[in-house]
Amino acid sequence: MKQFKIERPLDDIRQYLQEKIDNLTKPKGSLGLLEDIAMQTGWIQQTLNPKLKNPCHIVFAGDHGIAAEGVSPSPQEVTYQMIANFWDGGAGINFLARQHGFNLKIVDAGVNFDFKPEDPIIDKKIRKSTRNYLHEAAMTREEMDLAIERGAECAQSCFDEGCNIIGFGEMGITNTSSSSLWMACLTGIPLEKCIGAGCDHTGSIINHKYNVLKTAIENYKGDGSILDIMRYFGGYEMVMAVGAMLKAAELKMIVLVDGFIMTNCILLASKLNKEVLNYAIFGHQGDEAGHKLLLEYLGAKPILHLGLRLGEGTGALCAYPIIESALHMINEMNSFKQIQVTKYF
Repeated sequence: MKQFKIERPLDDIRQYLQEKIDNLTKPKGSLGLLEDIAMQTGWIQQTLNPKLKNPCHIVFAGDHGIAAEGVSPSPQEVTYQMIANFWDGGAGINFLARQHGFNLKIVDAGVNFDFKPEDPIIDKKIRKSTRNYLHEAAMTREEMDLAIERGAECAQSCFDEGCNIIGFGEMGITNTSSSSLWMACLTGIPLEKCIGAGCDHTGSIINHKYNVLKTAIENYKGDGSILDIMRYFGGYEMVMAVGAMLKAAELKMIVLVDGFIMTNCILLASKLNKEVLNYAIFGHQGDEAGHKLLLEYLGAKPILHLGLRLGEGTGALCAYPIIESALHMINEMNSFKQIQVTKYF
């Protein structure tokens, strides 16, 4: 697999960032999470005046063989139909990208559909859908390696365009099932606590979903390694997101993490290189059952909790203005040294 050299940001600057934040005209700590975000972004960028430049958001799309087992009420064709909605500008991620000035990119990682050469999609297709991991591995080792490389290429492309903060989202019917298996296998949290309704708002198929995924684990004959778990139960869009997150961290970009599926991707990325978490800002705690437990496992502090469970990266982009506010705070507030205000803390 492609290797990534992710360096922990140098800690020397942290004391100077803390001094600057503590001496802004406010009681110490009174701006809460904004202060934490300003600290993290300044630490990542190694500056007392962090900036956000050319934000990009990538939606990786792919289909899953496990859809044949009826673990989602939505048919597989919804994946490519939603991609057309992205092109039309009418999806949830579209209005948020427009609102917050993100360059939105849609990537075909493994959609079970033949797009036309002129279609406005980035073609990184590995295969038309993964295999059904109830019976066999979702992908080969070679396909997994290729997905990692192609995801990294996408992050590099954004970096080359001047981007220093990047979000990731996904589109793929049944990818909450694949994410639940990654979570259970990588954290040791019982499978039943990792499974949620996904796009089934009634929750009527959760028992069936659990039974199918439990059987998939029982049928698994791999070696239990991180890479084997990734290839056996993953989706092409998920593995590409892992590669993109690792590359973005290598490039010292801020990585905006979305909901349940993308949090599982940063989980897996962190199992391959723990330093990736230094570059991650968690946008929100979603409404999928296992997301809260997963965030706690990672020690993550999400910015928002709005009951979201759409995916696409919507929660990450909703949180972006809060990150902007944190940087306006550190860059624009006066210090006690600048004006005649007695420290009142």
